[in-house]
Amino acid sequence: MTTDRWPDFDPSLIVGWLAARSIGRGISAPTPDRGGWRVDTNSAKEQRRWVFPQMHEGLVELGREISAPRHVLKLCGTDQSLRRALPSKWEIQAAEYLMMGEATRPAGRPLLDGYRLEIDEAGCTVRTRVLATDGSLAASGYATEAAGVFAYDRIETAEAHRRQGLGQTVMTALATHRRSSAATQILVATSEGRSLYESLGWRVVSPWATAAIPAKD
Repeated sequence: MTTDRWPDFDPSLIVGWLAARSIGRGISAPTPDRGGWRVDTNSAKEQRRWVFPQMHEGLVELGREISAPRHVLKLCGTDQSLRRALPSKWEIQAAEYLMMGEATRPAGRPLLDGYRLEIDEAGCTVRTRVLATDGSLAASGYATEAAGVFAYDRIETAEAHRRQGLGQTVMTALATHRRSSAATQILVATSEGRSLYESLGWRVVSPWATAAIPAKD
């Protein structure tokens, strides 16, 4: 079976990232399954996902067996590789990228007048919010440190407040709360978010392909 190769990619990071992400989102810890990792997300959009660090026969088997929506398959590999492995009932989702940050903390841009930064730390998770003058949420995100990984998640900027450097503000604020300099900084980025993270010195270590069965009307 053909396997994508990415020189900077370490498959062992995936379980650490999943463990930290699960803590931050308050969901079950990842469980080994079929050569990958299963996470029971139990959200309105998704019941369960499987994440595979590389192509595996277990992913192919799941693709054949699963017929219900709200089940998701993810692969550290290209959309094309995932498409070839699955029956036509699966739809490939928008491209994403597994990215890794540098060991040093990024330099932050000054927060523009009219915005206020709030930081809340609970256990191993730190959450950041940027509020506009009217109190509305302009940008937000959080990160969780666990299993040797500092995992950034749900970094978002409201459309009306984009191109103000708020995404960088959120990332910098989170980075300053990384407790261990040895913890690997990792996240999954959309195509749009990738450019922000690359401007902060992050690099792509693997494509991140996703497939799902669409819900019936």
